[in-house]
Amino acid sequence: MAQFGTLIWTITIILVHVSIGSCIACGRAEYRIWDECCPMCSPGNCVHRHCTEFTSTSCMPCVDSTFLDEPNGLIKCKVCTNCDPGLGLMVKQPCTPSSDTVCGTLEGFYCLDPTKDGCRAAQRHSSCKPGQYISHTGTTSTDTMCSDCTGDTYSDGSFTSCQPHTEHHQI
Repeated sequence: MAQFGTLIWTITIILVHVSIGSCIACGRAEYRIWDECCPMCSPGNCVHRHCTEFTSTSCMPCVDSTFLDEPNGLIKCKVCTNCDPGLGLMVKQPCTPSSDTVCGTLEGFYCLDPTKDGCRAAQRHSSCKPGQYISHTGTTSTDTMCSDCTGDTYSDGSFTSCQPHTEHHQI
C-alpha cells in the first residue's frame, strides 16, 4: 500500500510540474510553440523553422509582394494590399517586406474608408447639375458640394459661383 501512495504522489508532482511549465508566459519578443518560448522574427521576416530546446528560431525574408510589419512567429508573410484604380485608388507608398502598400485616391476621387496613412475605398466626386454651382470643391477626403443658383443667375454646373444672365438685344 505504501508503494501505491508513493506512485500517486509521484504522478501528482509530475502533473503539477507539467501544468506549471505550460502556464509560464513567454517574453514580449517571444512566441509559444508547443512547450517552447521561441524568439520572434523581425519585421520583414517569417519563421522558416521554429526553435527547439537546442536551436533558435530560423527566419526567412518576405518576398514576392508579401510583408510582415511587426515582430512575429508566423510561418507565412501577408499578401500586400492592391490599390485598385477601378475603386479610385492609386499607390501612395509601395509595399516593402516590412510594410504594406499605402493607397491614396486618384484625381477626382475622395476617400470613403480612410486608414492611418491612406485609404481603403474611394468614390468619384459628385458633379453639379446645370442650375447649380460648386460651393465647395471636393478634396481627397470630402465630396464636392453643390448649391442652387437663385434669382436671375445661372451656372452650367462647372462654375464656382452663379453668373448673371445677360440679355442680347438684336438690332
